[in-house]
Amino acid sequence: MTHASKTLDLIEKLRANGEPFCIATIVRTANLTSAKAGAKAVVTSDGEIHGFVGGGCVTGAVRKAALEAIKTGLPNLVRVRPTEEVSGSIDTDGAPLFKSGCPSGGTVELFMEPTQTARKLVIFGSSPVAQSLVRIAKTVGFHVVLAAPLDEHLEVIGADDYVDGFDLGDLTIQPLDAIVISTQGKRDKDAVRIALSTPAEYVSMVGSRRKIGKIRDGLASEETISARRIESIRGPAGIDIGAVGPEEIAISITAEIIACHRRPDAVSDDKFEREIVSR
Repeated sequence: MTHASKTLDLIEKLRANGEPFCIATIVRTANLTSAKAGAKAVVTSDGEIHGFVGGGCVTGAVRKAALEAIKTGLPNLVRVRPTEEVSGSIDTDGAPLFKSGCPSGGTVELFMEPTQTARKLVIFGSSPVAQSLVRIAKTVGFHVVLAAPLDEHLEVIGADDYVDGFDLGDLTIQPLDAIVISTQGKRDKDAVRIALSTPAEYVSMVGSRRKIGKIRDGLASEETISARRIESIRGPAGIDIGAVGPEEIAISITAEIIACHRRPDAVSDDKFEREIVSR
């Protein structure tokens, strides 16, 4: 089997499994370099590089750029230059710039093309907020999964998938997926515990600060989940836009999920909510 065939087979397998990945293609080289224009490699979400796009002095930059592309979902052209030619992180034409320690002194330009399936949004519970969130999240492209007791499924119409209870079973959760807990007092703590056991970076809960604080304290006393992970739960869920009613609360939650993905540095700052409200 040729290298090209292996690459295509891997791409098809990753797509079939719904796993995010990035295709790195060399578009130009200058001076001496082992990399050749047209060469491709597949970079998986764990940073593994399948294929050859240059020696060890290039692969570190390829891995970093590919993982960033997978995270943002945005394609990009990046450039790897000899260390002595790099004075910043952006080249004069706006291309992200990386250092190469290769003695050959070559330059390599690569096009990073991320491929992602729709991000999952797992909603625990069938509350009015959960019902509104299903509808609103689908309009912005989320693959919505409802996790609630079987007899509550008919109350929430339109989800892409349904899970009986809170056992996510074989459902694969990626770090970029999101989980929102809107259980209204029905096994709240169990839902939070299960959500925090996944790798999802965004986990939030609909409820008062006092209620969420008590759940945090209860989980901390169990000593089965790290303190850092417990503190990562967001609550009350959503950006403070003065939301009233289930539909507006669902909009604020959807906006927060998007903001955490697109502006992760800003959303962790207290001034973020003030900026959003003032616009």
